[in-house]
Amino acid sequence: MINRAYRERASQGPEAVEWVAGDAPGPVRLVAEVRVSPCGDQLLLDWQPGNLHRMATAAQRLVRTCWAEWNLGDDGVEPSLGFRQLLGLADDAPLPTLSDVADAVTADSLPGFYQMLYDVILRKRTADCTLRMPGRIDRITRLTAEPVRIAPGSLVWGVRAVLTDVTAEQRRRESARRAEREVLHQRRQARTIREVAEALREAVLPHFHDELAAYGLQATAVYRPDAREAGVGGDWYKARKLPDDRLLIALGDARGHGLSAVTLMAKLRYALAGLAYTEQPVEQLAYWLNETACADGIESTATAVIAGYHPERHLLRWVCAGHPCPALVRDGRATSLPFPDGGPGLPLGVLPGTRYTAAETSLRIGDIVLMYSDGLTERRDSDPDLDTRRFVEAAESALRSSDPGADREGLHAYAENLVARLDGPHRADDATLLALRRVEPPGGARRH
Repeated sequence: MINRAYRERASQGPEAVEWVAGDAPGPVRLVAEVRVSPCGDQLLLDWQPGNLHRMATAAQRLVRTCWAEWNLGDDGVEPSLGFRQLLGLADDAPLPTLSDVADAVTADSLPGFYQMLYDVILRKRTADCTLRMPGRIDRITRLTAEPVRIAPGSLVWGVRAVLTDVTAEQRRRESARRAEREVLHQRRQARTIREVAEALREAVLPHFHDELAAYGLQATAVYRPDAREAGVGGDWYKARKLPDDRLLIALGDARGHGLSAVTLMAKLRYALAGLAYTEQPVEQLAYWLNETACADGIESTATAVIAGYHPERHLLRWVCAGHPCPALVRDGRATSLPFPDGGPGLPLGVLPGTRYTAAETSLRIGDIVLMYSDGLTERRDSDPDLDTRRFVEAAESALRSSDPGADREGLHAYAENLVARLDGPHRADDATLLALRRVEPPGGARRH
């Protein structure tokens, strides 16, 4: 720097210079801003310890802040470093007056800018405003200003302001507000879907009383929605009298969750009710219901157990379409009913032309048949056989701790106990249990 100043007769610096000085109590590392300037035939060397100017410049850059002072008398501007850059101006652009700033900002910024000038110049108080600068990248600047006066009570002759680039901060806030609005919209939509689905489910699924007693049966159902989804799923069940004096009994699980699953559930349930009036055996009903689901598209898949109860023979004939096998509780023991010959059939809606085979189970007085959806027993990465054993063990355990009695209320209490033993935070789907018990019909014979 000294050589250049001597040869070129021009000032050099400021530049940061670092050196080590002092011996006791130890060497000290010093940093200073050094300048070298010609002074006649001499050279003047000066330095500012601590490199304060460089630190101030770095601080301005880090927080994207600068300051300026406008003279109201001659429109002069005294800016700090980075003033033009913060306003998005070229390095050689003229310094903007307050009028130039007003011309440069967007129209929606002007009311706040004029209010700030009114408060500072006429009311003589500190004020702030937010300015938007149009350009390739819209800049958002926070301007905080105070009046400049010679003495308290005198006229304001200048405006001193600190300007901070808050573009990134404002965009983060706007992004957060958009995200919050989207979350609220999604919550309202989910709540609406849940309410509609719950209303539809409530309207579709039966509430058992004593309507099956004339056929020597008691029935009750327990349902647990999946709280993590829309509140309801595709589980469904049905029990109704048919023209040939049989009873149609079914439990199924439609694909998916929420309103779409409830819609599919209702569609399959009503389709089965209509098909059952043909008085065809359950094998044919399952075949037709599968064709209906297949014709409805690849999204219309479901599992189901479809059964016909013949009261005069106390016989339950049932088919399985990809669904967990029913269980039988008899004489204090619970067992899983064997699948029909050939094993369980394919779920409904998977493959057209699928044929189903029926199994037959004779019921004694006091026998309880349990039909359930896999949401009650499934665990992450679990084995279906292990799920079945878990259900059978829970059915026996619940029987020992909860006497089902002889009335429908006792049967319902037993079903609630069984569901409580299998339910928990691990459950990832809605769960349904349908319990049927053979009892003596009133008067010892079935009423027609």
